[in-house]
Amino acid sequence: MPSQNTLRRHAALVDRMASARGVDLEEAVMRGQLAVDALPDMVLRCTGCANPEGCEGFLAEREALGADHTAPDTPYYCRNAGVFDDLGRR
Repeated sequence: MPSQNTLRRHAALVDRMASARGVDLEEAVMRGQLAVDALPDMVLRCTGCANPEGCEGFLAEREALGADHTAPDTPYYCRNAGVFDDLGRR
């Protein structure tokens, strides 16, 4: 099981990636587009990523552009790309 610090780091990465894609995870859950139990699964998948530093760099670049500049795609190495891509199309 990943450490508490690792889980926190990756929970933040999942949340930031959702924001970068223009996805509100809480709203997606409330609308029934995402199951509540999918969120912990997303964080655990993220902890298995081989490139969290690349993700942090990608997210820092997106955040520097401001909230009006959502990323059109999720990085290829993101283990949650399918989820973000699916929610981003809705």
